[in-house]
Amino acid sequence: MRALILSDIHGNLEALQAVLAEAAGSYDTVWNLGDVVGYGASPNEVADLVCRLASVNVRGNHDKVCAGVESAESFNPSAREAAIWTREQLRPDIRAWLCTLPAGPVVPPMTDVALAHGSPIDEDIYIQNIRDAWLPLQSMQQRCTFFGHTHIQGGFGWQDGQWFEVTPKHPRTVSASAWSMPLDSGRRYLLNPGSVGQPRDVDPRAAYAVYDTEASVVTFYRVPYDIELAQGRILLAGLPERLAKRLREGK
Repeated sequence: MRALILSDIHGNLEALQAVLAEAAGSYDTVWNLGDVVGYGASPNEVADLVCRLASVNVRGNHDKVCAGVESAESFNPSAREAAIWTREQLRPDIRAWLCTLPAGPVVPPMTDVALAHGSPIDEDIYIQNIRDAWLPLQSMQQRCTFFGHTHIQGGFGWQDGQWFEVTPKHPRTVSASAWSMPLDSGRRYLLNPGSVGQPRDVDPRAAYAVYDTEASVVTFYRVPYDIELAQGRILLAGLPERLAKRLREGK
């Protein structure tokens, strides 16, 4: 089975469409790691696609806030404004679907991996460095947990007391690129497919991953998309200009 792993789409329809077009024919199922909405100006359209395509979902912090499960008090001003706007735009069926999304970690059927939005220990905790990864790697039952939340493609691993970072090697190009990594026996991994809709690793291209369960290989992808159109939607919606600007910056 080949799983297309999506995370942190954040209402960016143009980025999601580019990913689905690039990945067409290369996957059998879709796993969603959360933050389907928030920031971007196409929350209903994006959620429609994810709801239809994903076989396994976990919720993100923006999904919770935009659906009204939690308040936006902990968000920064731009995120709070976007969350309030998104909440007002959501169709009732989309809001109801977002409310049903489970907290991670979730284990897809017949796999040896888990899915989470943030840390598998606490869905709202960011895994940004080895210190953050240490306890989850020690306590997780599966060989690999896929997570999002940081918007940074890559991850961390552990074997026999040795720690290592996973940094996909993508060429600096405007075209699509891919980088594959086998999951070695005896190692544990925390891997982030990156953000579809708002990358923050200084590469503005949409990010995603495909996990081949039989070959035990994860391939990290980057794909260009129409950033100007996504920015235009944000500005026309009256959302903070910063949310449009950062799409081009990739941070």
